[in-house]
Amino acid sequence: MAIKTSLFGGGDQHLIGMDISSSSVKLLELTRKGERYHVETYAVEPLPPNAVSDKQIAEPKLVAEAIGRAVNRAGTRTRQVAVAVSGAAVISKIIEMPASLSDDEMEEQIRAEADQYIPYPIDEVNIDFEIVGKNGKNSEMVDVLLAACRKEQVDQRGAALELAGLKPKIVDIETYALENASLFLEHQMPDGGKGRTVAIVDIGANTTSVLILHDRHTIYTRDQAFGGRQLTEEIMRHYGMSFDEAMRAKHDGSLPEDYASDVLPNFVADVAMQIDRSLQFFFSAVTQYTHIDQLILAGGCARIAGIDTEIQERLRIPTVIARPFAQMSVGARARPANLAKDEASLLIACGLAFRAFDEPKK
Repeated sequence: MAIKTSLFGGGDQHLIGMDISSSSVKLLELTRKGERYHVETYAVEPLPPNAVSDKQIAEPKLVAEAIGRAVNRAGTRTRQVAVAVSGAAVISKIIEMPASLSDDEMEEQIRAEADQYIPYPIDEVNIDFEIVGKNGKNSEMVDVLLAACRKEQVDQRGAALELAGLKPKIVDIETYALENASLFLEHQMPDGGKGRTVAIVDIGANTTSVLILHDRHTIYTRDQAFGGRQLTEEIMRHYGMSFDEAMRAKHDGSLPEDYASDVLPNFVADVAMQIDRSLQFFFSAVTQYTHIDQLILAGGCARIAGIDTEIQERLRIPTVIARPFAQMSVGARARPANLAKDEASLLIACGLAFRAFDEPKK
């Protein structure tokens, strides 16, 4: 991929946001009329165990098949896709560059000086950059966000999409996708997030991502190895189920009656402990902040009935379940009743779909 389209492309309203996680493929397509957004279609398709491992696509053919099923289920004709790589796979930093340089000149200088910023050979990485604003100390300089990702991370996703007959247009970073999606959560933030400190906690199958905003700007991010797979494995152990049986029963709500009393409470307690641990890391790292005004829970585990109330009681922080589509219209193809159930797990896909409009939240 070319340096200027590998990570920060956008601006084409015919674009699918596709979140390829360790447990499923999540597809979302948005359109916009005026200032109002509309959910055209979506789909969630489970992945076989270990098709994606540690954020890397281990079985491109299996992932491509799941993508194909998601596309068919969604009924979309759009073929251009925005996907994301894990923040852990990306090196990003702010560098200073002369404001007088053109984009091409910046690219040339970054490539020439890449070994100062990136601990890998330049031919092993995809690099991109974006000017984020004027430098606060020198008016002749600008601050530039530089992002670099090992090529295999980008190529894996591109290969799976192309096997499914799709075209990768944008490769984003999961953290940035979450930040973009936070625009659609401002209605759930006290004072719309203005002057407030809000934590968005996306609990996936294997990873929990914490994004903390102050005054609607990102001030801290953290990923930790914890997620819904721990609950699935406990269901397997407790009830003697296979992985597929446990996943299906968890998703359908068809577990035995003692699940709510014997299995689930311990997992919810672990979720609260993991969130609290991340917040303590935040308070230690960014010492001017001493409290969180709002927790917003997202990811597949946000489907657990009452988890917001339980987390709120344990952590004494106002807590809600993410509802990014609450102020959007929803098309019939998006199956509104199903979308409502999956809504909280679609934040990354939502942030990726939003790239069609090339208006990332600043």
